[in-house]
Amino acid sequence: MPPSRKPRDNDLIDALEASEKIIYDGRVWRVLRAGRDSLAGSRPQGRWDDGSFDVLYTAREADGALAEIYFHLMRGQPVFPSRMEFTLAEISLNLKRALKLADLAALDSLGVDTGNYGRAHFARRLTEYTRTQEIAETAHFLDFDGLIVPNARWDCDNVVIFTGRVGPEAISTIAEQSPVDWEAWKQRANFP
Repeated sequence: MPPSRKPRDNDLIDALEASEKIIYDGRVWRVLRAGRDSLAGSRPQGRWDDGSFDVLYTAREADGALAEIYFHLMRGQPVFPSRMEFTLAEISLNLKRALKLADLAALDSLGVDTGNYGRAHFARRLTEYTRTQEIAETAHFLDFDGLIVPNARWDCDNVVIFTGRVGPEAISTIAEQSPVDWEAWKQRANFP
C-alpha cells in the first residue's frame, strides 16, 4: 500500500498554473561524484524534491553548481572530505515547460520563508524545505518538466530537471572536467 500523501494546496495549484512557463534551451552545470552518470536523476529529498519523483539538480553557471556542492560537503564537518573525487559536467538542456520562479519575491509569494533561504540552520531548513518540496511536487503534478529557481549559494539560477518529464533528445552531456580542484576553485571564486 503506497504511503498516504496530504492533499495538495489548491491555492498553490492556482498560483503555479498562473505562473510564468518558459522554454529553457541552453547549458547547465552539475557537480557529481566521479564515476556517476552525469544525467542520472535521483530522489534525494532536497530543497526541490520530496522524494516522490527523480530530479537532476543543475545550475546555470558552473560556479553555482560548485558552490552548492561545496557547501553541502562542508556542512557539519570540521575537515573537508579530500578523498572523494568530483566531476563538473556541462550539460545541454531543452525544457519545453519549465516553471520559472525568478527571484526570492516569487518564492515569498508562494509561502517560502525567504528570510532564511539557503541558511544552514537545521530547523529553519526543514520549514523551508517543506514548502519548496510542496511547490516542486505540485509543479511535477501539473506536468512542468523542471524549475528555474534562485541558487541558495551563488548569484545565479538553478535548473531542477524532472527527469521523468524530459526525453533523451532534450538532455545530453557536453563535457566533463574531473577531478574538481576544490582549493583552486575556492580561491578563484573567493568562496568562504
